[in-house]
Amino acid sequence: MFTINHAAFRRCLLLPALISGIILASCAKKPVVDNGPVIPPAENHSDVAQWLTSADQSNLMKKQSTVLNFGTTSSQYPTILVDSSVTYQQIDGFGFALTGGSATLINSLDEARKDALITELFSTDSTFIGASYLRISIGASDLSATDFTYDERPAGETDTSLTSFSIDMERTDLIPVLKKILAINPDIKILGTPWTPPTWMKSDQSFVGGSLLPQYYGVYARYLVNYIKAMAAEGIHIDAITPQNEPLYGGNNPSMVMQASEELDFVKNFLGPAFEAAGLTTKIIVYDHNADRPDYPITILDDPAAAKYVDGSAFHLYGGSITALSQVHNAHPDKNVYFTEQWIGGPSNFGGDLNWHVKNLIIGATRNWSRNVIEWNLASDPNYEPHTNGGCSACLGALTIGTRVSRNVAYYIIAHASKFVRPGSWRISSSVVSPLENVAFINPAGQKVLIVLNDSNATQVFNIGYKGKTVTTSLEAGAVATYVW
Repeated sequence: MFTINHAAFRRCLLLPALISGIILASCAKKPVVDNGPVIPPAENHSDVAQWLTSADQSNLMKKQSTVLNFGTTSSQYPTILVDSSVTYQQIDGFGFALTGGSATLINSLDEARKDALITELFSTDSTFIGASYLRISIGASDLSATDFTYDERPAGETDTSLTSFSIDMERTDLIPVLKKILAINPDIKILGTPWTPPTWMKSDQSFVGGSLLPQYYGVYARYLVNYIKAMAAEGIHIDAITPQNEPLYGGNNPSMVMQASEELDFVKNFLGPAFEAAGLTTKIIVYDHNADRPDYPITILDDPAAAKYVDGSAFHLYGGSITALSQVHNAHPDKNVYFTEQWIGGPSNFGGDLNWHVKNLIIGATRNWSRNVIEWNLASDPNYEPHTNGGCSACLGALTIGTRVSRNVAYYIIAHASKFVRPGSWRISSSVVSPLENVAFINPAGQKVLIVLNDSNATQVFNIGYKGKTVTTSLEAGAVATYVW
């Protein structure tokens, strides 16, 4: 899956009970009218709500009872200044990869538990975490129980007319689970990504590795069009696709290598025109691999004939620096940036995983222009199953589903953003005060949301400054808090 080392390093995350390099540039318009913090006279009212997760798990997305009121008295502590008049990218959402294995595990629950869990994960009611973005595989990923595509043929056969194309493999688990999710949140965004095309289209005729044979570029473009139409017929809108998962790594099962020049040709001359001819609104997002190769998406975006079909580029962080997202943004500021995958290996080091993922993804990716953050993957069983033969054997889900459902660290990582930074929010300016890594947003309701990580080994006392007023708070070592006012 990734290019640093092998398929042993992959994704994985987790979730709790029912509640809960930085580059700044000039930006977009102010999205909402904002008159500053309102300070009602009620004695026990708190202007700022605080939700906390501790490195030692003593608090897990827990709302704090501490009263935090804005005032004009200054203190000696460092201040994170939040400025909602300076805005950056709009946010599409935060969520998980609903792998085939995740869908199977969720669908195996009895109806009452299944419905309760899906509500907890995806409801926009303030009681729940409101995950708002999903990534699904087009055909099998390595976290499916077995390899498959939607048009496999016996050895030596081809199907260039795609008469055997069928998404029936998804009707057992994925489609029913997606329909339940859409019933709860019909506006959730869904990104589809193939790990491999049908093997008869590939140079090695195998699920693992190989490349797409040029004579099948047009057929594969039609295959992806058929997929989007078939899902639409089920009431499932695919908001975007990437042409290939991790195109520079062919060692996973399944996988395929697609060099930048090949993806450029495919998008420019086949996929883009096929989408256009079919009248599809589904976005094409290129690359979908590690931040160590920003030249890959830039190569495609530098070609105007290809770029006209491309919405943006997607990244993982198994290699490189999160600041590479800003490098791509700065090269093509008219194109969007997305963060689409990061695993957590089991068993998890909760405090260490919480720190790394919040610092690099929730804070780092969004400070470097990403419109979303997706954790890999939503669910696994206690043995990190299911997965393909040779697929990731230690990917910890945001949920562990066995005789009971456990919420793991990825659940809390995503919840700290998804619950409050709703789709349509804007990232706004917030000052960097080491060791207090942070990012701020204004959501469609006009609330300010500040996510802060104490990236140190000691408790930090600090101020939040907004529109000439401040409030003093503190965070223990390694803790993450979301502040909302």
